[in-house]
Amino acid sequence: MAVLRSPLVVTISVWKALFLREAVARISATRTAWVWLLLEPAFHITLLMFIFTVIRQRHVGGINTPLWVMVGLLAFFMFRRSATQAQNAISANQALFAYRQVKPVDTVMVRAGVEGFLMTVIAILLFSVAGFFGLDVIPADPLAALEAFVGLWMFGLGFGLVVSVAIELVPEFGKILGMLMAPLYFISGVIFPVGKAPPPYREWLLLNPIAHGIEATRLGFAPYYHAFPELSLGYLYTVATATIFFGLMLQRRFALRLVAR
Repeated sequence: MAVLRSPLVVTISVWKALFLREAVARISATRTAWVWLLLEPAFHITLLMFIFTVIRQRHVGGINTPLWVMVGLLAFFMFRRSATQAQNAISANQALFAYRQVKPVDTVMVRAGVEGFLMTVIAILLFSVAGFFGLDVIPADPLAALEAFVGLWMFGLGFGLVVSVAIELVPEFGKILGMLMAPLYFISGVIFPVGKAPPPYREWLLLNPIAHGIEATRLGFAPYYHAFPELSLGYLYTVATATIFFGLMLQRRFALRLVAR
């Protein structure tokens, strides 16, 4: 006799299966896939540390440069990797939609979850290595740093939910988005403090919620960090929550078209 399961139980079962599938695929896509997961942020951190060493800038905003660079880059990668993986989830899992239990929104949310989990593991590994070499990487306020990281992940999830639909409906949008992601690296405060930008550019840069998340993460690691006065985690969470709800609305509205492609 068949056992009837509630929609919630079915959804949780689908998410568990997708999570395992995505995690295995992400780590074992090639023989060195797991190495590149770790090497990409490590390479960016090393390069920026070298640049700041050459220009002999030992402190940024009151904290030492290596910590400033490492925290900012890992916070940015938490958003970027989650968003990038989520936005490509639907096209990468078209074959799974033959199973009526699997919805396009499931693949997007699970992919973002897998990437957030992997980025957390990578951050812990890199901080451990940095601590082994003598860098003080223990956050002064772990909950504040974690809150900022979670906010950036949520924004990456919302971004992925919205963009995954847009790319499926208008494939050319993916190329435009690829061009826009590169400047985002520079205008989010990863390489230079956003608070140092002159007006009126400063006001425009502060509209970027990623900048608030990165600054809040640094402040969680070093309470004496000179973050810009307009810093607002509430702004990051408001934008992230609104983006998630808008993305879920789009996923529901175009669910049939996403499956039928």
